[in-house]
Amino acid sequence: MNIQWYPGHMTRTRRQMTENLRRVDAVCEIADARIPQVSRNPDMDDIAGNKPRLLVLNRTDLADPESTRLWADHYRRKGYAVLTTDARSGAGVAKFSAAVRTLLADKIAQWNAKGQTGRPVRVMVVGIPNVGKSTFINRVLGRKSAKAADRPGVTRGQQWFRVEGGLELLDTPGILWPKLDDERTGIYLAATGAVKDDILDVETLACRLMEILYRHAPQSLTARYKIELPDETEEIDFLGYELLLRAGRRRGFLISGGEIDTERMARILLDEFRGGKLGRITLETPDEYADTEGSGDGEAE
Repeated sequence: MNIQWYPGHMTRTRRQMTENLRRVDAVCEIADARIPQVSRNPDMDDIAGNKPRLLVLNRTDLADPESTRLWADHYRRKGYAVLTTDARSGAGVAKFSAAVRTLLADKIAQWNAKGQTGRPVRVMVVGIPNVGKSTFINRVLGRKSAKAADRPGVTRGQQWFRVEGGLELLDTPGILWPKLDDERTGIYLAATGAVKDDILDVETLACRLMEILYRHAPQSLTARYKIELPDETEEIDFLGYELLLRAGRRRGFLISGGEIDTERMARILLDEFRGGKLGRITLETPDEYADTEGSGDGEAE
């Protein structure tokens, strides 16, 4: 699958981010805890420049808890300030304000020394589509102000929000990068809902997701769909398609002639994976990126 999705508004958003960077004190980058590296826009280093950055691993309710801990430790070792949250329930969000002030402790001390006590702290919230930025902001605000939905492309313009305690947040639309690095990146982004489904062949995506789950979380397939997984001795040309057939057959998704309705099963699989019905699953490990470089500006819980 060659997945590319870069609507025109993303170019405009990137330009606006660069223009607004001088108006903020820090950048809060939201990532999906199920794909903690793939869901980070590689262009963000250029966009954020030298601004202090807080990395938030969101949607921890859908990710494997131990994997989330390993990823948080991985980024902290690289010098990032890291916060783990589940914006839907609010878990971890209450620590956000304190994490920002810890990140900017030196700058706030300079303001106080200059008699600027109480100066608002301004943070730009960024991330790829559908990682929960608006839901996160609503949790921080304690009210529903930012438009949120479980699909990409909902936030289309930038908007400022004022939080109690002298914190101001700039919500920005989710943006990808113009050319996805490889097929694996595209599949992970599409499987978690960062790319619009209407540009994809959902059956092909579901087949690839089946292959990924077979490798990373085979127990999720047997528990959810009650299917028997093939062993290494079975010769199967298209593993993902075979797994999709088996799941569709168990669900009774039959069409005329007794064939399996694979499109229906594909959509069910994607919906249930994204909704956490297959369990808490993380698709990548820090070991895969042991040699990658990165830098941050502090620590958070």
